[in-house]
Amino acid sequence: MYGNSMFFAFIIVSLAGAVLSAFLGKRERVARLVSFGAAAISSLLGLAVSLEVLLGGSVVTLAIPTSVPALGHFSLVVDSLSAYFLLAISILAFCVSVYSIGYTKEYEGRYSTGAMGFVFNVFLLSLVLVVTASNAVLFLIVWETMSLSSYLLVVYENRKQGSVSSGLLYLVMTHLGTALITAAFVLMWLNMPGERSFDFSAFSSLSSAGALPDAIRNAAFLLLLVGFGTKAGLVPLHVWLPQAHPAAPSNVSAMMSGIMVKTAVYMLIRCVFGFLGVHDAWWGLLVLLIACVSALLGVLYALAETDIKRALAFSTVENMGLIFIAVGAAMVFQSYYLADPAGNAFLADLAALALIASLFHVLSHSLFKGLLFMGAGAVMRSEERRVGK
Repeated sequence: MYGNSMFFAFIIVSLAGAVLSAFLGKRERVARLVSFGAAAISSLLGLAVSLEVLLGGSVVTLAIPTSVPALGHFSLVVDSLSAYFLLAISILAFCVSVYSIGYTKEYEGRYSTGAMGFVFNVFLLSLVLVVTASNAVLFLIVWETMSLSSYLLVVYENRKQGSVSSGLLYLVMTHLGTALITAAFVLMWLNMPGERSFDFSAFSSLSSAGALPDAIRNAAFLLLLVGFGTKAGLVPLHVWLPQAHPAAPSNVSAMMSGIMVKTAVYMLIRCVFGFLGVHDAWWGLLVLLIACVSALLGVLYALAETDIKRALAFSTVENMGLIFIAVGAAMVFQSYYLADPAGNAFLADLAALALIASLFHVLSHSLFKGLLFMGAGAVMRSEERRVGK
């Protein structure tokens, strides 16, 4: 009932937190309290919106006025899938925001806590907009905002050795992924039957068999898999992850490793199941193969690491592999269900069960990996104080 108002309030509080952090930059203690206090409040508002949608079965929609009709209708929609990821974002963001109030105290006098607060609030807002955007152009805008704001957070401690180079690698990889995602959207838009539109509701018309030529459908899938696989940290596209996550402050690492990489899972599920339709079993088998390799190599690299944050980063590669194993299995079962003339409901149930398993691990991993990075940050801070750094 109050979902639209709370969602609008979330956006306003996040923007206010960012602006106030920038203005209070020289008053570092106040900026720190205001910025992360605002992030905590906005997280609670996001949590309330997600619970209203998940428990009430409603859909929250906010329209954004645009003056270019060719770009479609810009709107933010919180449906069941968006609400689930909003739930994961909000829970972790609240914990990280409270943690950050104390954690960032050590930066006073060395780095601008106001700048950290400004970018952190923008990053949190962009995460939520990514999982609620209902237009391809709007999605790419907020996706790029998420990428750039997370890059600025990675290089926040720019005087620390390796921080800038790690951030640069992340920036290059994330823009490579964005280019491929953009190419996939344009390819689907160009081959859209009927009136073309960048609205995701129009993209959904492509899911039926025969709506797209097989070559176009396969090309779009591969572009999306590589594009979102880069953000997810799937092997061999994971090279940025063990560099960027350890270089970032621990509260930022918790958000990036805990939830940012999951936005790729959200969009791949929406694009594959909602836009393209899973008509070929080899799609799921390919995802299964890549995911198994990622899970295996991720855990092996993690076991060999001696740096705690790099070990946690490689553990994220492993867990993203586990999530995509379930997604790949769901794709295989769904393809066989659609190919079965009798419409065997058991195959549909297996696909749903595999997808539920992937979503469950999305939430569980976001919580435990976020807490592990925050714990690692506390341990490292304690060690720095002990040695007098």
